[in-house]
Amino acid sequence: MSSPFHEGERAVQRRLGVHEGIEPWARKVVRPTLPSEHRAFYAALPFLVAAARDEKGRPWATLLTGRPGFAQAPDARSLAIATQPARGDALEHALAPGADLGLLGIELATRRRNRVNGRVASAGAGGFVLGVEQSFGNCPQYIHERDWRIEPEASTPRRRHHTRFSPELTRWIRRADTFFIATGHRGRGEDAAFGMDASHRGGEPGFVRVEGERSLVFPDYAGNNHFNTIGNLLLEPRAGLLFVDFETGSLLQLTGRIEIDWDSPALSAHPGARRLLRFELEEAVELEGAVPLRWTDAGSHRPLRVVEKIRESDDVTSFVFEERDGDALPAFESGQHLPIVLEIPGQPGHVRRTYSLSSGPGDPRYRISVKREPRGLVSAHLHDHLEPGDLLNARTPAGDFVLRPGSRPVVLLSTGIGLTPLLSMLRELVATGDARPLWFVHGARDGRHHPLAEEIRRLVARHGGARSHVRYSRPRRDDEQGRDYDTRGRVDGELVASLLPDLDADFYLCGPTSFMAGIQDDLEARGVPNERIHSESFGPVG
Repeated sequence: MSSPFHEGERAVQRRLGVHEGIEPWARKVVRPTLPSEHRAFYAALPFLVAAARDEKGRPWATLLTGRPGFAQAPDARSLAIATQPARGDALEHALAPGADLGLLGIELATRRRNRVNGRVASAGAGGFVLGVEQSFGNCPQYIHERDWRIEPEASTPRRRHHTRFSPELTRWIRRADTFFIATGHRGRGEDAAFGMDASHRGGEPGFVRVEGERSLVFPDYAGNNHFNTIGNLLLEPRAGLLFVDFETGSLLQLTGRIEIDWDSPALSAHPGARRLLRFELEEAVELEGAVPLRWTDAGSHRPLRVVEKIRESDDVTSFVFEERDGDALPAFESGQHLPIVLEIPGQPGHVRRTYSLSSGPGDPRYRISVKREPRGLVSAHLHDHLEPGDLLNARTPAGDFVLRPGSRPVVLLSTGIGLTPLLSMLRELVATGDARPLWFVHGARDGRHHPLAEEIRRLVARHGGARSHVRYSRPRRDDEQGRDYDTRGRVDGELVASLLPDLDADFYLCGPTSFMAGIQDDLEARGVPNERIHSESFGPVG
């Protein structure tokens, strides 16, 4: 299989030292077809974000809307969209056969999202068909949850043209907590990595800063290390930005050029940002009441009280929460994560993050186990300042990486802080008396960086049909005295095959992309079907 990345994306990955780990994993998750779950996902959405170029070759982003079902995948290689951009839209006449098109499906209420890129195969007044070339999921960080409704009567959009940011547009941009960005690159020849891409950007209101009549700056945070947007910009600096007024359905479309600020002192004004992107406006299109959708905040936050703070290892601390007024907490499935909302001194507005729950579904309290990241704004705040008795807000747990029913043995494979959702699964298997044979296999640097080890040993012993294996990559001298690990090295497919020779099991993987790519490659090479390998990746969560 050719690389899912073009030369710009690979250049950024090499610059930032992640190419070796991300390439094998991306070959697994970036597909040339739409899996059945993605086909069902698109059919349930009321809008899609679209990225394409106008007749001058300039990129723009817009929304395509309709009642759920307006997007349908008749087969795995095509997506039929029963609408076109609104009248006056910058992309009104752009979606013709052969045009590069990037689509982002995003469910704001649940924070699920998926990207599909390709070229328009056919088009007419009532819609078009996208020929799928790449499809892949995305990290749910920085998405603000919103519910939607359709206005019964939609008005004809009113179009305004701008070449500068008026005071009204400046206020719109400054209060935004979400926008979308269109970028693209098409090199010589045919390559599925070429084309347009639509991406989401989120933060607290004010995270986009207008710095003049035609300039704005926004931060680029840690993500999935694909660097689709940054890689496109490295080769082609033109970009389109889309701001949505979620209360009125109005759109603000911008097109211009972006300069990547890799490491200037200005980064210090955006805690947690890895880079800054500086946008210079060429043209703006304002469409008043462009779409019939309206969005509202997806429910209120639930105040949680910290009842315990437990240091689990040198760099991991657990926080145990109960509902502030003593009410029962919403149920969750093992493997899901908890979205939290914080007020951090010195930071405008609220800061949002998600952390996997390390407690079990039947536990009366929530627990998250947080690794302190070297540049982590939120992890540092939690470790240094959150104490028993303090309150924070959280939304209902969510996520698709959950324990599935079955009769085959279960193998839980993790490294580092990736053990947290798998520990939740282990707690469920033990609490429910699940009789499936079980392996818990974990890799850590050493005993000082192995959180929750004793708890896992106790749970494995209680299960009856469970076994565990711990592998340290760099054990310390004091690890040798207690022998809290089984073997030296890294967790890989060879180790798994030595523990379970027939590999007849359901595998759950959580850890860095390099770890999971290697494990998945090894398992598939040994004959394990892809549908029996379930995974959850993570990167630095600041």
